[in-house]
Amino acid sequence: MNYYFGEERYGNKMPQIIKVGIADMNICYPPDTITTIGLGSCVGIAIRDVTTKVGGLVHIMLPDSTMVKSNQNLAKFADTGIKELVLKLESLGCSRQHMVAKIAGGAQMFAFQNKTELTGIGAQNTEASKVALRGLGIPIIAEDVGANYGRTVIFNPENGAYEVRAVGKDIRTI
Repeated sequence: MNYYFGEERYGNKMPQIIKVGIADMNICYPPDTITTIGLGSCVGIAIRDVTTKVGGLVHIMLPDSTMVKSNQNLAKFADTGIKELVLKLESLGCSRQHMVAKIAGGAQMFAFQNKTELTGIGAQNTEASKVALRGLGIPIIAEDVGANYGRTVIFNPENGAYEVRAVGKDIRTI
């Protein structure tokens, strides 16, 4: 994982769009924004300190790290990825008591005739994300989750806007 910590964020530099991959996370300072694509059953959790206006985004794939042996990628799971993002933000001077979250994704992308554990992974990811944020004392102030379509999101930590894009849908800002 490569973390961006906003060096050279001012001056003559044009605002950047920082990309977060699947099972990845990153930090963003204004005037930059941060984005991730491919949120099907995955969930994108954007967390922002409303005082410092520093934010981050984690793109989780699975709800629970204890179900997989020997996986060192903390960003892959709701239970570890969200906590790691919060710790990174705190290491940069953000305060948990000033943090708020917005979430998107968690779709049911495929219809199956036989119910399996995988058919509800979007809902499981959403619920695990909510549980992790609640456990850290970070309120979710907006969400765009569920349904049966994928999403791309762009998060602006300066004003907290979380733009949700989906094919064939109007752009939503939550």
